[in-house]
Amino acid sequence: MNNENFNLSEKLVSSSYVRQGLQARRGHEQLIRVLLQQGKCPEEGWSESTIELFLNELAVMDSNNFLGNCGVGEREGRVASSLVARRHYRLIHGIGRSGDIAAVQPKAAGSSLLNKITNSVVLDVLKFTGVRSVSSCFVVPMATGMSLTLCFLTLRHRRPGARYILWPRIDQKSCFKSMVTAGFEPVVIENVLEGDELRTNLEEVERKIEELGAENILCVHSTTSCFAPRVPDRLEELAVLCAKHDIPHIVNNAYGMQSSKSMHLIQQGARVGRIDAFIQSLDKNFMVPVGGAIIAGFDENFIKEISKMYPGRASASPSLDVLITLLTLGANGYKKLLAERKELYGHLAQELSALAERHGERLLHTPHNPISLAMSLNHLQKHSTAAVTQLGSMLFTRQVSGARVVPLGVEQTVSGHTFHGFMSHADAYPCPYLNAASAIGINKDDITLCIKRLEKCLKSLSKEASAEKSESGPAAEDVEDQTVP
Repeated sequence: MNNENFNLSEKLVSSSYVRQGLQARRGHEQLIRVLLQQGKCPEEGWSESTIELFLNELAVMDSNNFLGNCGVGEREGRVASSLVARRHYRLIHGIGRSGDIAAVQPKAAGSSLLNKITNSVVLDVLKFTGVRSVSSCFVVPMATGMSLTLCFLTLRHRRPGARYILWPRIDQKSCFKSMVTAGFEPVVIENVLEGDELRTNLEEVERKIEELGAENILCVHSTTSCFAPRVPDRLEELAVLCAKHDIPHIVNNAYGMQSSKSMHLIQQGARVGRIDAFIQSLDKNFMVPVGGAIIAGFDENFIKEISKMYPGRASASPSLDVLITLLTLGANGYKKLLAERKELYGHLAQELSALAERHGERLLHTPHNPISLAMSLNHLQKHSTAAVTQLGSMLFTRQVSGARVVPLGVEQTVSGHTFHGFMSHADAYPCPYLNAASAIGINKDDITLCIKRLEKCLKSLSKEASAEKSESGPAAEDVEDQTVP
């Protein structure tokens, strides 16, 4: 409805009522106008009606929704199912063109505008969550692993003679496979144990640079978000090393956006040294369906190179999902979720520590990991390794998702490389343990229920161990004590 249509409406309905409706419409339009002018996440969240109005306005700008459109090409935005069309708000053409995922489509002005606005809003969120000097980013419809691969493939054109990627070990398969898929040879840098924490071995990184030659190294591939007892890499020191030896630096920041500490590490690393790009997951940080990531960096030209490396057009679904989510929450709503997550991290740590103490275990001391926690399982290990793995199965069948039980001595071969002590980020971590994380969206009830079910499982396993011990008879030392001289 434009002004002319509102004027015509006054012939049918009382003008005072129509003017009231016009004012309400202008309220929606004002929010949209500010978004287009500033390109920032609104401070307060929008209503669903405003969001749907905006998306419908974008959709009618795409050629597949033109009245009387006659399409005779191979890609005309045709959709067989009306349910699918509604699911995508009739934004069918996707984003980008064959040569650049960030390019504007002549047939799809609305979808192109959606893409540009989403990237602008996400850039604003990256800045207010801690990486203030980030200059460019784009949403890519691939999860973190494939997004890392895209970055490595882009670097290949800048460093055609390089074949190695230096990678401080983190036991997550997609991280390793992202390098192999890109055609490079990962050089695994084993972590060093400091107290309970597994930290970056900077001396080994520098030794490998000297051994292999900086010109033969594509990049350093570091990590912020990880399962305890591993902690975020020493990004500042790695960034300084990369700047010193002129080696690119790619950071896997998978779910680090929800941690101010992780974002600060990236900001500081870029300030004192070199970080070329950092990648974060959409689903883990914004509570949207799996399938998207944000590739961001401090050199706009390099980020453009990555976007041009993407072959063909791309799905607009991840961009649409994250834009709807951020418009719903607003900057204040998202910041509130981050603050709640941080507060509940302390609560989870307190509850896990108390539980561990009741069962003769302890909460591992990992202060440098702001999201994940780990509790030792030494008493279960004394009974058997099977008891440790059984705990994981028991939790899963009792609908406790996300908790990871890490036994000792697991071997796993990933793309031809055998990892010893797999899942523990080290060849021989001192004890088995259980992981739990305080991630965005968690609530106090989740923690309460998890602790309650975990306690029941531990008690059940303890009873089983005692029963088996009784059935097997007294231990050897007890038999000696009972022998009559």
